[in-house]
Amino acid sequence: MSVDADAQVLAGLDRWRTMSAGQQPHWPDLAELDAVTRKLALVPPLVFAGEADALRAQLGAAGRGEAFLLQGGDCAETFAEATADNIRNKIKTILQMAVVLTYGASLPVIKMGRMAGQYAKPRSSDEETRGGVTLPAFRGDIINGFEFTPEDRTPDPRRLLEAYHTSASTLNLIRAFTTGGFASLLRAHEWNKGFMANPAYARYEEIAAEIDRAIRFMAACGADFDALRSVDFYSSHEGLLLDYERPLTRIDSRTGLPYDCSAHFLWIGERTRELDGAHVDYFSRVHNPIGIKLGPASTADDALALIDKLNPTAEPGRITFITRMGAGKIRDRLPALVEKVTADGRPVTWVCDPMHGNGITSASGYKTRRFSDVMDEVAGFFEVHRALGTVPGGLHIELTGDDVTEVLGGSEEIDDAGLARRYETLVDPRLNHQQSLELALQVVELLRRS
Repeated sequence: MSVDADAQVLAGLDRWRTMSAGQQPHWPDLAELDAVTRKLALVPPLVFAGEADALRAQLGAAGRGEAFLLQGGDCAETFAEATADNIRNKIKTILQMAVVLTYGASLPVIKMGRMAGQYAKPRSSDEETRGGVTLPAFRGDIINGFEFTPEDRTPDPRRLLEAYHTSASTLNLIRAFTTGGFASLLRAHEWNKGFMANPAYARYEEIAAEIDRAIRFMAACGADFDALRSVDFYSSHEGLLLDYERPLTRIDSRTGLPYDCSAHFLWIGERTRELDGAHVDYFSRVHNPIGIKLGPASTADDALALIDKLNPTAEPGRITFITRMGAGKIRDRLPALVEKVTADGRPVTWVCDPMHGNGITSASGYKTRRFSDVMDEVAGFFEVHRALGTVPGGLHIELTGDDVTEVLGGSEEIDDAGLARRYETLVDPRLNHQQSLELALQVVELLRRS
């Protein structure tokens, strides 16, 4: 592609600047923002176009029922928690869930982390008031700090560079863990070490033992296990902060097409998917696979208009609709949406986010969710697709690899008093390691019936 053609493509990518862009911070120093984004435009990409293309093909397979997406990770990553232990435990949890799903449902599982970039969060208000003091709302480590002080809450463009470097080190560890032997299926038993005994882990051990027996049988038959020693693991985050996404966009030397190289997969949130808004325009111009959150107020016409804008060539795997209806609404709201989009004929991949529609406040004041509601929404998602003869393509889960106590219920029976034991999230509550495994074990039964 010529220099002039590249310049034309890049100019089109900046059209969003003339549009309404929701959920963006009010940067106090635009000159410093400009200096930072110029630096970001020159750094190496965090991911590569060919990897995004491979993911798009796999997501297309999930949309046809030939694979299943498992997307999990923190509601909001923090710089301080980007440690080797935390990253390893999240990967281990996702790998264990994937083993359960793959073995139990006989389907390839696409493994994707809400990792290495999930540093920005949408907020319902631009400001927060405590004790008569009003400051900017916390929008994630990429923008400002959590502590309620003027210094911390003032948006700081230098945090964009810290987010890039933290993402780079996180991706480096992810690649080491997933290709260097840690993710080998031959080590499935070892992933359970270090966690306390409980019913979910015991059931996982039963599956791991069955896998061991199968591997020993294949070894006796002379099978080659190279394919079991590493996994493909993709990164994703909400493409919320356009001052971060745009500088990390690169032109692919193979095709001359632009890719957002901050992650393999980006999604557009419920608050920023306006058809004439900046986010939809920007993501219509990059060639990553794109997710779109659809809440209970979403209509089929909304979904079809988003396909028109984001996937006019009807490419399989390009669009993933991530539904977040709430357990009490999914069975009523999802059928009409799926039915009309399916009748349209253009391919999409349907994924369930059972977290964001089920938030409650506990009696003691904690922002939480009930594990039973999470599972009920997942069950409703599968019921709707089974009734319509369509494909439930995956799960989008907020989880951690640690034994936190942020979501009520599960076999640990975390109650309101138990939330205080290890409530560590800065934004939304996450499933802990055990609850994540419980979810995977129950989803296997749903997949078998779908």
